[in-house]
Order: sequence, then C-alpha cells, then structure tokens
Amino acid sequence: LNCDMENQAELEEKTRLINQVLELQHTLEDLSARVDAVKEENLKLKSENQVLGQYIENLMSASSVFQTTDTKSKRK
Repeated sequence: LNCDMENQAELEEKTRLINQVLELQHTLEDLSARVDAVKEENLKLKSENQVLGQYIENLMSASSVFQTTDTKSKRK
C-alpha cells in the first residue's frame, strides 16, 4: 500500500512537471511570435522613416528658404 502511494505521488509530480514544461513551451512560442512581429514592425517603420527623411530632404532642397541657409552654413 505504501509503495502504491509513493508511485502515485511520483506519477502526480511527473504529470505536474510535464504540464509545467508544456506551459513554458507555449509561453516561449508566444514570445517568439511576438518578437517576430515586433521585428517586422520595426523594419516597416525604418523603411517609412527613410521615405519620410528623403521626402523632407527633397522639400528642403526645393525650398528657397532652406537653400539660402544651406549655402551660408555648409551643413550636409
């Protein structure tokens, strides 16, 4: 009877540990997916930022206001 109880307790502990491992695996999968989504968003934002930077540069070079200050203070 004592041996059965020990086996039962051991089985319960193993089951608990297996469930914990599975839960941690799911958490890791969720975090990995989140990291991938953030990386993707980051790349998209970097690209948009480059486009906006180029657009602003083009506007500044087309504007006479910035051209006069550009030639005075060689900033580039």
